Amino acid sequence: METTEKLAEGLTNPNQLERLLTCFEFSKILVNTFDMEALVRTVVEKFNELIPASNWSILLLEPKTQELHFFVVVGLDNQQIKDLRLKVGEGIAGAVAQDGKPIFIQDARADCRFCSRVDEKTGFATRSIICLPLLVRREIIGVLEVINIENENFFLATYLPLLNILADYIAIAVDNVRNFVKLQENSFIDDLTGFYNTRYLTWNLDNLVNRIMQEGSKLSVVFLDLDNFKKVVDTHGHLLGGKVLTEVASVIGRLLESQDSLIRYGGDEFIILLPDRDKNTAFEFVCRLRRAVNHSCFLCEEGINLHLTASYGIATLPDDARDKTDLLKLADAALFSSKGRGKDMIMMGEALKSSDQGTVVSDQKKTDH
Repeated sequence: METTEKLAEGLTNPNQLERLLTCFEFSKILVNTFDMEALVRTVVEKFNELIPASNWSILLLEPKTQELHFFVVVGLDNQQIKDLRLKVGEGIAGAVAQDGKPIFIQDARADCRFCSRVDEKTGFATRSIICLPLLVRREIIGVLEVINIENENFFLATYLPLLNILADYIAIAVDNVRNFVKLQENSFIDDLTGFYNTRYLTWNLDNLVNRIMQEGSKLSVVFLDLDNFKKVVDTHGHLLGGKVLTEVASVIGRLLESQDSLIRYGGDEFIILLPDRDKNTAFEFVCRLRRAVNHSCFLCEEGINLHLTASYGIATLPDDARDKTDLLKLADAALFSSKGRGKDMIMMGEALKSSDQGTVVSDQKKTDH
């Protein structure tokens, strides 16, 4: 009721009316933003235009841990507090996250709910706090804090109505982005293996190639195809054939680092993206992968105890190619050459440019069987 009354009063004030109109324009931008980085930039830029506060932050509630983390921080070094977490009920922000009710404290250190961990970590001195809940469908997803306002009475009368509006639309925007990311992630997942699909490759590879070229780093791509997989399907059926693919993907996944990506390209063919790996490290990785696949036993639960091999092709950007199209073509050509040379081999795409003599792993071929 108090916020509604202040909004009504603001309509008779030209400056306040202008702020309200700007606020509503800002809300339109927010609810149509579906990228988290873009959302942060927009919130910081527009919030600073609307609200005269040099110290403010948005903390979001992590659903799994039920802890608050700093999503946006203005007035402090974000690096100092990026790993800091507040439990629900801890500090003023935690109290608002717990009860869902706004809190205004003029003397924070005199309040028993105040948590000094942020001040101790950063050297900041908190005096006053305005803290509002971020609510979506009556569920608390975070809090909005404004710290150490200069003229408290003027601020509360003039800007608190705007803060309430902004808190509502920031909450909606964050929820929209999260839902969009979940939807996007789901559309990138291969239903059979649980790893990525070709939509992810199309979406991610452009950004990855641009970053690699800008940073002067390397990107290695591995194509792999299971040898004689048609025979597996003909013998054991499509259902067990699908289980083999899932088990093979698990073997590959255990060797990947956090920045690597496994993509099921189609049928029994996979692509592995290895950012920041040069040709030598990519080759070493594929040698380990080849040994892991060759020494693994598949369909053991069914009592079949199947052993498989695969063929591999490697290409590296920018050594072998200057764009994603040539990179993929070269890795695929290396794989094709591996198949043509007898399978269960690793071929390097670079050699294929000048001749048909790829790097072949043949010395391990006898010992792997």
